[in-house]
Amino acid sequence: MTTTEAVYEQAVDGFGTLRLARVDPARDAALLHSWVSEERARFWGMRETTVDDVREVYAHLDSLTTHHAFLAYRDGEPVALFQTYEPGADRVSECYDAQPGDIGVHLLIAPAGAPERGFSARLVKGLTAFALQDHRRIVAEPDAANDKAIALLVRAGFEPGPEVVLPEIVLPEVHLAEKRARLLFLSR
Repeated sequence: MTTTEAVYEQAVDGFGTLRLARVDPARDAALLHSWVSEERARFWGMRETTVDDVREVYAHLDSLTTHHAFLAYRDGEPVALFQTYEPGADRVSECYDAQPGDIGVHLLIAPAGAPERGFSARLVKGLTAFALQDHRRIVAEPDAANDKAIALLVRAGFEPGPEVVLPEIVLPEVHLAEKRARLLFLSR
């Protein structure tokens, strides 16, 4: 059972208690590295990173007021990495008309021992409830080749938008490769 302070907690029918806690780069880097370095996480773009790289990435993210990273827990066990961001402060804003009240999201579901029917759908339901508390619309931009993520979001009610190319970002503190993405939207 985790003892980190929750920023959100919700009982999700058929799932259990979903808790979100801010990522602590020092505490969580090894766990996150174990997730992002797997082949199944190739679309996350961090497969070649070290634990120190992951710590640095999330320390940088933690320093921003526009981007936030959370560990999602199910009944005390970490099950996903969930990131939110203001689209106007992100490269996605170069690809669509960001509106006031929009929030961007990224989701990486943790590896599971055995598949559990409905797990991902119930997790997304809880996460979207969190994201829509103070926002009118969610934008997601999974890799255009990530058919599983796109299908999951569509089943959760997201409307498919255009396929776009997110531009490369090269800054001293961050490098993001150009990415072909599918925009998806969910309104409150």
